[in-house]
Amino acid sequence: MPWPAPAIAAWAAGWAVAAGLRQAGLPAAWPLLLGAVVATAVAAGNVGWRRRAIAAAGFPLSAALMLPGTGLPPLLWPALLVPLVALYPLRAWRDAPFFPTPAAALQGLERVVLPGPRRALDAGCGLGHGLAALQRLWPAAELHGAERSAPLAWLAARRLRAARVRRADMWALSWAGFDLVYLFQRPESMARAWAKAVREMEEGSWLVSLEFPVPDVPPTAQLHAGTGRAVFVYRIRRARGGTEPHRSSRSTAAPAGR
Repeated sequence: MPWPAPAIAAWAAGWAVAAGLRQAGLPAAWPLLLGAVVATAVAAGNVGWRRRAIAAAGFPLSAALMLPGTGLPPLLWPALLVPLVALYPLRAWRDAPFFPTPAAALQGLERVVLPGPRRALDAGCGLGHGLAALQRLWPAAELHGAERSAPLAWLAARRLRAARVRRADMWALSWAGFDLVYLFQRPESMARAWAKAVREMEEGSWLVSLEFPVPDVPPTAQLHAGTGRAVFVYRIRRARGGTEPHRSSRSTAAPAGR
């Protein structure tokens, strides 16, 4: 199921078990406890620890809000979805959730991408952490950010005024004309991103992905900046089957901090 359906399934399973056991007359603690166990078991089927954590936390959090004695209205939990949808539009739920790029994650990339990009795009830029990392590497580059969430795009544009941030669908936006496109997406998106890059970007341009590789495509380089996340670097070389031969590059630079 596409995300966030697995998380919603975990929350719904927890509430279904809790409601059924409560109807059966069990003491209040047991429906909540067993509902949490079932929700956690369903959440374990998600791919990636972040998604498992989000899916597992939904039922206990909503149960805590709805416990008797809190004085909170029963419709509060569904009402909390309204600002969530405003922040993260439904059409974007199949893309990566908001996780910022660590400040030091791209260190060493400037030694691989030569010459440095004139125009670079952070596709799905969130609050602009990836743009800030790119700016530290190439302060003279023309930086662009695309973000589908209007509030995040607005905040990113004001947080990083040197970049040109727009509210846009990264998949509908053309990547033509960019020397480098940076992504911090999710595993399921990478084949689509690679196909778009090969189709739209020029020969010799670069696709850079934090943490997730393109399936079945050897990277031109793979970096490790000490953040615990790998950076996969791909150069568009159509005559050579898509990329240049792989080489590994390890950065030992200390983290720059936030």
